[in-house]
Amino acid sequence: MIATCGSARRSIARAFADPDAGPVLLYVEGAAGLGKTHLLSELAGLPEAPDVARLWWRCGAGDGQQVADEPWGKPALLLVDDVHRADEDELRRLRRVLEGLEPGSAAAVAYRPEELPVPGLPLGGSAMAYPFRLTVLTHRLAPWDEERVRRAASDVLGESGGTAEAVGTLHERTGGVPRAVVDLLALLREQRPAFTGTAAEVAAAGVPTRLAELVLSRTYALSPAHRPLVWAAAVLDGPAARDELIAVSGLGAVPGSDALLRALESAALAEPGEGRYGFAVPLAAAAVRDTVPGPVRQDLHRRAAGVLSRRQPVAWTSVGEHHRAAGDDRRWLRAVEKAAESAAASGRHQEAIALLERTLAAPGIPPQARARLAPLLARNAVTGLRSDQTVEVLAQIVQDADLPPAVRGELRLDLGLMLSNQMGRFADGWRVLEIAAAELREVRSVLAARAMAALVTPYWPGASLDVHRGWLIKAVAAADDSGDEAMRTAVLANQVGLAMSWADPEAWDLVERLPVQSTDPACVRQAARGLCNAADSAVWLGFYRRVDGLLAEGRELATRSGAPYTEHSASGTRLLQEWWTGQWLGLARRCEEFIADTADMPFLASDAYVVRGLLAVAQGDWGEARSWLSQRGTFGTENLPVPLGATAAGAVIRLTLARQEVADAAEQARAAWTVVAEKGVWPWAAELAPWAVEALARAGDTTGAQAMVRDFAQGLGAADAPAARAALVWSRAVLAENEALAQGKPSGLLAAAESYRKAAAAYAELPRPYSQALTTECAGRCVLAADAVGEAGGAGGVDRAGGAGEADGADGADGADGADGADSTQAAGGETDGAGASEGAADGAGAHGSGASAAGGSAAPAGDRAPTASAIAELEFCAQHFTDLGAVWDATRARALLRTRQPAKKGRPPGRPSHSDQLSPREAEVAQLASSGLTNREIAATLHLSPRTVEQHIAGAMRKTGALSRRDLVHRL
Repeated sequence: MIATCGSARRSIARAFADPDAGPVLLYVEGAAGLGKTHLLSELAGLPEAPDVARLWWRCGAGDGQQVADEPWGKPALLLVDDVHRADEDELRRLRRVLEGLEPGSAAAVAYRPEELPVPGLPLGGSAMAYPFRLTVLTHRLAPWDEERVRRAASDVLGESGGTAEAVGTLHERTGGVPRAVVDLLALLREQRPAFTGTAAEVAAAGVPTRLAELVLSRTYALSPAHRPLVWAAAVLDGPAARDELIAVSGLGAVPGSDALLRALESAALAEPGEGRYGFAVPLAAAAVRDTVPGPVRQDLHRRAAGVLSRRQPVAWTSVGEHHRAAGDDRRWLRAVEKAAESAAASGRHQEAIALLERTLAAPGIPPQARARLAPLLARNAVTGLRSDQTVEVLAQIVQDADLPPAVRGELRLDLGLMLSNQMGRFADGWRVLEIAAAELREVRSVLAARAMAALVTPYWPGASLDVHRGWLIKAVAAADDSGDEAMRTAVLANQVGLAMSWADPEAWDLVERLPVQSTDPACVRQAARGLCNAADSAVWLGFYRRVDGLLAEGRELATRSGAPYTEHSASGTRLLQEWWTGQWLGLARRCEEFIADTADMPFLASDAYVVRGLLAVAQGDWGEARSWLSQRGTFGTENLPVPLGATAAGAVIRLTLARQEVADAAEQARAAWTVVAEKGVWPWAAELAPWAVEALARAGDTTGAQAMVRDFAQGLGAADAPAARAALVWSRAVLAENEALAQGKPSGLLAAAESYRKAAAAYAELPRPYSQALTTECAGRCVLAADAVGEAGGAGGVDRAGGAGEADGADGADGADGADGADSTQAAGGETDGAGASEGAADGAGAHGSGASAAGGSAAPAGDRAPTASAIAELEFCAQHFTDLGAVWDATRARALLRTRQPAKKGRPPGRPSHSDQLSPREAEVAQLASSGLTNREIAATLHLSPRTVEQHIAGAMRKTGALSRRDLVHRL
């Protein structure tokens, strides 16, 4: 009977639980390091048998330990370890003891099956005479699985030990043998610098001493005639067939077979798979390999290369490594070339890149080999996902004067593409591509066309739209002259991106021309890129309903043709689409996962960084927002693609306005606007314009704000760009609102409200729910502001902060504990600051942060409350919509604005409600924003309060919840 560990423990425990139960004999079988002694110790600690004597017997120890042959007279548990080390006399004695086991007793006998004198018979060559009532069980220990290795690694090394990369390598190299895992983890724990969780660190850690001594003692117990078979296994470094081992060893068929038998008998080798022989612990191969004399080792590697080259499919990487270890550099480099070509053909570009980088970084590579391998590296890096090392290697190689001009031009082309598309170093990439186009014009016209096509791409900062159009004319002519269909498709893919960017009426026709049905993989890759370019442009233009189809088809083609860079860029487009269309559930997590997946290539994740930052703004986590919007320092934001940079700049301007830093916001707006204006692709101003216009208007630069709106309108012309057209209406509304506030004109504010409503309707049509809610909020705020202006008679205009603010003195007798602005509107209709100062909504209130606490002042005149009621309904819609999206900051701001205008609840007794032991609504709002990281000043601006009132509310919230800090509030709410 084969027992699991749990059932064996239960069976032994049962022997002691019932006095009439028969005795139990448990065999514990396991190779070296699997934990036999550990299991015996666990059995010795069985809590079910506290009064049972524990008797240990360690075979072969020679310590004189005695166990009586006669009955023990009381229940006992015999724990026998290392039976494989017992001599014949000790085995005979042990058999007598086990055959005499009586009821109330049990024995556990542990051994290594690979070291038994007679395989399968732990107690010697003759069968045991087991007593009739004796229950005999066998428990075979197994190696740990990856999850168990992961837990052990995390326990020893902490978070760095639990990486999938580290755990996978640990499990592979140790075979999951617990002793080997624990010893290797000890080596990694002691290494300096500290372990960071990479596979390379695991591979470089070496062989634990215990494992090395075990495998070497077994190897050198063999006769010198048999050892080459074990050496061959060490050089092959993986399970191999018998004939392969014999061929690599150099022994003949008969001597080789005899050597394999002796190696298996001595446990120097094992049979991990049927007909496949190697080391029980793969890591042990290195210990043996290091003891093989150098000349012998080189011969073994040479024969190993020959053996592996006959396998199908050929593992060219391994073949190359054996040739190099044998000292044959020519065959090594040829094998590397074949390995890279094979990996690229099957879409494993990253594998090819890593291999070629390592090879080209090696000293002494002949020029002819560099000329063959470097273009292969460049092509894979452009198609796949590059590393920084690729760029460094190529940048050095292109300086080699011995390179043929055509090779150098091709390398420069690919280097320029990587600098621009994958690293975000647009200026450097542009210069390199211009040089490449000139170098290749005479020697490689097809590649010259490719360089020119790259210069057509408009996303990079710097060159204007007209410059890109000029390069398009050259690229089309060069591609047509080349007669290369794949190159024509590459140019067309970039033409699609250019045309779509500025909403060329012919852009959609160009998309239809992409050869999506082509059977040429090169054409399919370019068609996939063209579709994904179109999808990205469609997101920026606002054609959200078309994006899904373009992305689905583009990604399918990219997957089929092996274009991982295109697949990843499509993932960034998808995140932008989800942000604008309100698919926010889980969006932050998806952004962070994408960033983690592209950690060695942060520019590729720039979309994800910006979307994550936009979410943080809406959620009120302003500190995190700035970090995400600045790409967390991975590269300069000035190198972001123009539309993405404009979007990030708009969000940063909004935050700066919310912090009342109006002058800084205006400077940021002017700088960001200059980038878009120089590019001349005006649909890309959509996410910047409303915030930039507001920043200038609030800074008093009305002329500059008007010029922005005028330039935006002229630049758009009649272009079919729905998102930009909605943003233009929004920008005009911002300008109208600020001018009306300055002039104190209710009619101007009502007109601005209508413009905001038009923008909201346009966003609803796209759909863009967050932008719709923001502009709707602005409309409601303008109506309330018009009501306040009318009440004041329009004299002298309206202060930017709006009417009266939250009164410190109105917080009630118990200070912050009684502060509930929702139901405490004073006779004048607003919450007045005890000092008389207004605390308006200069937070970026409503949609764009116009700074008007427009709802301040007294209630609307009794004669016409319909517009006010409509505005309140709009704000209620916004507050709910923001809440549904998860936009905490926006929802809180909208509710704060509502609170200043909603009437007191009917039937409520005079005065403020008591909140002596629970958070008031106002305290809850303040605490929510404080726990998100906002400062008192920022919360005050959001909620139209004074900083002193905010401080009181936070103190009250912390006292009532028991929070120890502002951040701790988030766990207490």
